[in-house]
Parts: sequence; structure tokens; C-alpha cells
Amino acid sequence: MFKFQYALVLLLLMSISCKDEQTNKTTVSQTTEKFTDAAVDKTSFKLTPVSHASMMLEINGTTIYVDPVGETSKYEGIPGLVLVTDFHGDHFNQEVIGLKSSGETVIMMPQACSDKLDGELPGNLTILNNGDTKKYKDISVTAIPMYNLREEDKNKHVKGRGNGYVIESDGMRIYISGDTEDIPEMRALKDIDIAFVCMNLPYTMTVEAAADAVLEFAPKTVYPYHYRGANGKSDVAKFKSLVNAGNKDITVTQLDWYAE
Repeated sequence: MFKFQYALVLLLLMSISCKDEQTNKTTVSQTTEKFTDAAVDKTSFKLTPVSHASMMLEINGTTIYVDPVGETSKYEGIPGLVLVTDFHGDHFNQEVIGLKSSGETVIMMPQACSDKLDGELPGNLTILNNGDTKKYKDISVTAIPMYNLREEDKNKHVKGRGNGYVIESDGMRIYISGDTEDIPEMRALKDIDIAFVCMNLPYTMTVEAAADAVLEFAPKTVYPYHYRGANGKSDVAKFKSLVNAGNKDITVTQLDWYAE
């Protein structure tokens, strides 16, 4: 009788162990599927925040410099693609553009920015205005409008002057807002995997407006960036809370863009 009870207990423990193992496998599988569905993994996408509006992206081994400003040493030696959104000093740096004005690097910017370049225009410069699409290797770049809506701030960022960008490669779509409010063109975006959304007053928009727009175009992942304004940094924790309260499936990733 004792041997029978012992065998029964052992069988029950083995059954529980198998169920736990199966549960763990299911959890890992679900996590992997969700990760894959976002079209982002460590081999296809890498983000390096530089400061404020400046960042470096690596997509399938190609480096993209977005609004590269600051020390030129941060941008030396790596050929790639340069995207400039506007001619304000936190987005546009003549010295860095000069550093990247030859070799394999391609520079894309709106006409208003190229008009600010001193001297002869670099041969690797491509002009993109709102609505234009250009290719760099296997990467497609589309210029999206960026502008202010508030009547008192419309002269800060005039519609048609600067660019946001949608970058696409191997089905992965990345949106970079540039300096903008929650404009209809942003809200109408579709199938965005990763979004970089600005929020700082009085130059762009409030965290509430940014969160409301993000909930409308529903990217899979959003990075708050460009969040230092006239009175300090915007409340990106509040932005995250508002987005997740409205849609828990949107991943809000907060990074330190002001480590200096």
C-alpha cells in the first residue's frame, strides 16, 4: 500500500512538472511571436541616442544619422545616410554636414535646409520635400510634413519647410516626427513599427497632444524624444501613462536623450 501511494505521489509530481514546463514554453513562444511581429530584432535595428533630436540608427547594417549636431567626432568614419529635418540649430549643423559631404555617405534634406548651406553644395546631397520618396540602398525614405498648428506658433515651423520622415526597409517602417504638432498627416500614418515623437513647449506639442496622436496612428513601439523645452524637460512618464492607458499594446520606451 505504501509503495502504491508513493508511486501515485511521484506520478502526480511529474505531471505538475510537465505542466509547468509546458507553460514556460508557451510563454517564451508568445514573447517570441510578439517580438518578431514588431519587425525589430537586435540584428536588424539598433538605436543610439545622441542628444535631443540627434540619433544614429542602424538598419540591416546601414547607419542612418538623424539631425546630426554636436561634436563631429561622434559621426566620423562611418559611411551611411544623413537625414536633416529642419534648419534650426538643434537639427542642422554645417560642420557635421561638411564632414559627411563626400565619400559613400548620402545627405537628404529639404530645400529650406540646403538653402542655408554655405559654399558649393555637396555632390552627395539629395533634396527631399514633403511627399517625396528616395531610395538609399535597400532603404526607402519618404518626407512627411512637420509643422505647428497653434496660430501663435505657426511661424516657428511653417508647413512645407521641414520634413518628418518615414523610413522603410524589409517591411519595417520607422517614423521620425521632427518638429511638429499632432498634425493630420501624423495621425493618418499606417503600419508604423517604431515611432520617434517629439514633445516640448513652446516649440512642438504637449505630452497630451503627442499621446493622443500616438493612440490614433498606433505604432507598435514609440520613443519619446526631443522633449526638452523652454521650461525644462517634458513629463515623458506622463506620456507613457497616457499611451498605455489608451492602448496597452503600444510599447513606450523611455531613453535618456540628455545624458550629458
